[in-house]
Amino acid sequence: MTAILLDWIEFAVRWLHVITGVAWIGSSFYFIALDLGLHRDRNLASGADGEEWQVHGGGFYHIQKYLVAPAQMPSDLIWHKWQSYSTWMSGFALLFVVYYLGGDLYLIDPAKLDIPVWQGALISVASLALGWVLYDRICKSRFGDDNTRLMIGLYIILVAMAWGYTEVFTGRAALIHLGAFTATIMSANVFFIIIPNQKIVVADLIVGRKPDPKYGKIAKQRSTHNNYLTLPVVFLMLSNHYPLAFGTEYNWIIASLVFLMGVTIRHFFNEMHSRRGMLWWTWGATAVIFAIIVWLSTLSSWSYQEDAALGGVAERYAAAENFDLVVDIVTANCSMCHAAEPGWPGMATPPKDVMLETPAQIAAHAKQIYMQAGVSHAMPPPVAAYIYPEDRAELVRWFESVSG
Repeated sequence: MTAILLDWIEFAVRWLHVITGVAWIGSSFYFIALDLGLHRDRNLASGADGEEWQVHGGGFYHIQKYLVAPAQMPSDLIWHKWQSYSTWMSGFALLFVVYYLGGDLYLIDPAKLDIPVWQGALISVASLALGWVLYDRICKSRFGDDNTRLMIGLYIILVAMAWGYTEVFTGRAALIHLGAFTATIMSANVFFIIIPNQKIVVADLIVGRKPDPKYGKIAKQRSTHNNYLTLPVVFLMLSNHYPLAFGTEYNWIIASLVFLMGVTIRHFFNEMHSRRGMLWWTWGATAVIFAIIVWLSTLSSWSYQEDAALGGVAERYAAAENFDLVVDIVTANCSMCHAAEPGWPGMATPPKDVMLETPAQIAAHAKQIYMQAGVSHAMPPPVAAYIYPEDRAELVRWFESVSG
């Protein structure tokens, strides 16, 4: 029951993360498009910097933006911040459930760095915190005065982190951590810079002082960074489902190129919303970058873990009384696809980067086998193989004889 409960907890946290992420990204994209599309060539009696009319859901909306702030503080001001905070918190919770609790399987690659899971988790947390501190200091330095130079510097940091993560963690965990590293910067921008600066402006309005426009300028810079980083983060968060992205020695280069695609795609929409035209060449550039990514994914052999000596929990599953029978069931029904060279037509890599060709690999993936082929009937697909009910029951008995 523990494994089933943990699986549902992971599902619930992942669902929450998707919901909050949609809320954050949706509001972010909306306000970026709104800001870029404002008509600023009108002398508005309200003193606002620009306005726009929109229609949605059967009604018309008249929106105005003040460059610094209105003359008086409105009584019903809505703050857009909890979308960001809840997305980061749910994302970190998911990182904990999947990669810290499941560190032996998903986080640590002994061939790269043979360390305990707790040390890997410590490196993970420290890297996220260090990333924000480094980024924030660069933004506040003279180097950050030039936005173009700052963006190039940030990209170099991201490339270095992409390489560094792949030298420590599994390919799957490396790309997820690069996404978490970037998302931490984005959410910290909201928590430490954007919202506090807005609160300073609000405080000035309440006491009758004229707000300093520098706070809005700083917040705008960080918001722009978030705008260009959003799509790469989404790609990296999805990457753990696709071994073609993370299961190659060039995965850090692939991740680096993804950030360039984020720039080209967002540039198209930013220019469109600014009414400066449709820059279709950006989609051509995106297609070229994506083609390079596809090409890189086919260059080298996949970085699957070698069949190593068993240890810890996996050793107990291998020592179970009915393990020989389990091996026969799994190899007969699963190894056609879950192999270094899958036998299923059109399949280039084993699903989810899971290989089940040897007893050691089967023991190492005991929980997944139990959940996918024992408790549920998700695997194997009906068109691939048919497992008899008594064989599924045998898989359940095997796992529960060890885990209870």
